[in-house]
Amino acid sequence: MPRLTELIAKPFWNAHRDIMAHRHSEYTAKGGRGSAKSSFFGGIEIPLLIKKNPLVHAIVLRKVANTIKNSVYSQIGWGINVLGLSNEFEKKRSPFAYIYKPTGQQILFLGLSDNTNLKSIKPEFGYFGIIWYEELDQFAGPAEIRSVNQSILRGGDKYWQFKSYNPPKSRDNWVNVDILQDRPQRLVVTSNYLDIPKTWLGDEFLLEAEQLKKERPDLYAHEYMGEVTGTGGDIFSNVEDLRMSDDMIKTFDNIRHGADFGFAHDPFAYNKMYWDSKHQHLYIYAEVYGIRMSNEVSQRKIKPYVNNDYVTGDSAEPKTIAWYNSHSVRMLACHKSDGSRDYGIKWLSDLPKIYIDKKRCPNTYREFVNYEFARDKDGNFISEYPKKNDHSIDAVRYGMDRDMQSLRVSATRVD
Repeated sequence: MPRLTELIAKPFWNAHRDIMAHRHSEYTAKGGRGSAKSSFFGGIEIPLLIKKNPLVHAIVLRKVANTIKNSVYSQIGWGINVLGLSNEFEKKRSPFAYIYKPTGQQILFLGLSDNTNLKSIKPEFGYFGIIWYEELDQFAGPAEIRSVNQSILRGGDKYWQFKSYNPPKSRDNWVNVDILQDRPQRLVVTSNYLDIPKTWLGDEFLLEAEQLKKERPDLYAHEYMGEVTGTGGDIFSNVEDLRMSDDMIKTFDNIRHGADFGFAHDPFAYNKMYWDSKHQHLYIYAEVYGIRMSNEVSQRKIKPYVNNDYVTGDSAEPKTIAWYNSHSVRMLACHKSDGSRDYGIKWLSDLPKIYIDKKRCPNTYREFVNYEFARDKDGNFISEYPKKNDHSIDAVRYGMDRDMQSLRVSATRVD
């Protein structure tokens, strides 16, 4: 086994000794991108604790199940390899798991979005004594965490609860409020990418960080330094009203179109946009918006904006998309999967700028600037995007769908 000081970033050295001595039962790591919190908990601590405690099993949780393979599952696999323990762990994919061969201890991976009955999950021997909440801010709130803990952490005498997250922008988000509570059983570790050896991150990562620092200092402070930069629940702090003249619009050449369907209570929403891919600025300069708008009416209204371009629409309504295609509006279905809505909204909120011509697009501007995180029953902001007053936001998401997906595939993230 290599020296652990070569595998654990310096901000986590004391935490590692604390974990091995079981001085606390809850360990929370917060920080921005590249802060090594996930590699510490998942890559190093969990495999070592399994090896050291023969009756203890581990459960690793993500809010959305389909994020497991390329995040926590890969992270623990990386740790097992660099610790030189590959021959001691069996790797399973269906369902995702690692089995410690000498004892049969399990590291299981679950997503809460798949409605798994946690109470029915029991090991053949021993107990689940380790639980890791990755991307803690994506969970609904303290009540959900308590419920999971009550279902899983039972039957043993030692427990380790790991929580890792990038602090949300809003100071009122539940995780930002929770971390302010002084709990004797909890040890908090804070780190950022500047604390991590540069060779771990790579030149490209460092260049992107410096570029964002120049373009959006507020976003850099949040994304890379892990700072809480928002004072409330606003999501699109990057929106700016901009009057776009006809001459300016004539220069736009990378055009996107998106449509969200509605009829009775929900409005039909269409938006036309210019995507400045070099600077990652989005310009929204045309809308069609209204309730009780039939397909025939909406088709007549959007056709002059669309001409022969493609519009991306809601894939949940294939019949509607087929209707438009048969009536001279070429339309594609957007990509949808678990987590794609949240990813799309966050992707838009992280752009350096979204320029909206409020005069040309009053409904779009209103939706974007008024869109806030959801609240719990006590009025506290939680990490959920409300599914209301978001029709133009959805139309914009659909219009940018293929750009988001291509960047999502090519992006690399070091945590």
